[in-house]
Amino acid sequence: MTPGGARSQGSQSLKLMGTCHLALFFCILKTPTSQSMAGLLMRSYLARFLPLLAIAALLSLALAYWGRWISHPVAGLNILGVDLPEYVKFVPEVRYGLIPLNRLVFFGPPVALSAGLILFASLQRPLALGLRILAGALSVPVALSMLPPAWTPGILLTAEFRAQTIVIMALILGAFLIPLWKQFLPDRVRGALFILLGLINLPALKAFYDILPALEKLYHHMLSPGLALCWLTLGAGFMIATGLLLIFISQNTEHRTAAAG
Repeated sequence: MTPGGARSQGSQSLKLMGTCHLALFFCILKTPTSQSMAGLLMRSYLARFLPLLAIAALLSLALAYWGRWISHPVAGLNILGVDLPEYVKFVPEVRYGLIPLNRLVFFGPPVALSAGLILFASLQRPLALGLRILAGALSVPVALSMLPPAWTPGILLTAEFRAQTIVIMALILGAFLIPLWKQFLPDRVRGALFILLGLINLPALKAFYDILPALEKLYHHMLSPGLALCWLTLGAGFMIATGLLLIFISQNTEHRTAAAG
């Protein structure tokens, strides 16, 4: 055999060997075991981003709640998210029922923020103890921020404030039960709650745009929504994404538990 023929035959052999190896690789990928391993690796990789995504959601909601929903050059005419539940009561169209509006929808952001901090602090995934303590501790003042400006125990029991009082007390109790949630609340349920917390912010956005024309009458000029609404939209999206990711990666833990059993 000539050297050229030997080289040609060797090249063909290498190509055939490479083709066989590639076919074998894809066959292995198609097996249930390899697909399961690939899923586990992907979930483990995505799990690293879960705390960062949750923190982004919580920070965005905080900026939305304490940020400007209406910006104005005069500081006293700015409307912050924390003031909206009380402010809308004095808008004439809302006061006389021309715009049907339940002011409690504007408590969506602080409820989502406080409950989100509780869920974050009780994650069953690896998380620094200091971060857990900080999140749990912050959930209480966020809940208390929903108290009316000048409140007394008697006022909190009136029909107007009874619902928000119950929510505040439930959130504070939830903060003290964080070790219990961490022990017994499955991540799949926790993920569903994150999604729910993201969705409860949407009525506040709709309600704001419903009353915006009435606010423009009060200000006697066109108004532009503040950056807080952008933060609220981002926060809701991040919160929903956190819930979906947590549900997805929780299947990794369930798989390992089943395999160990």
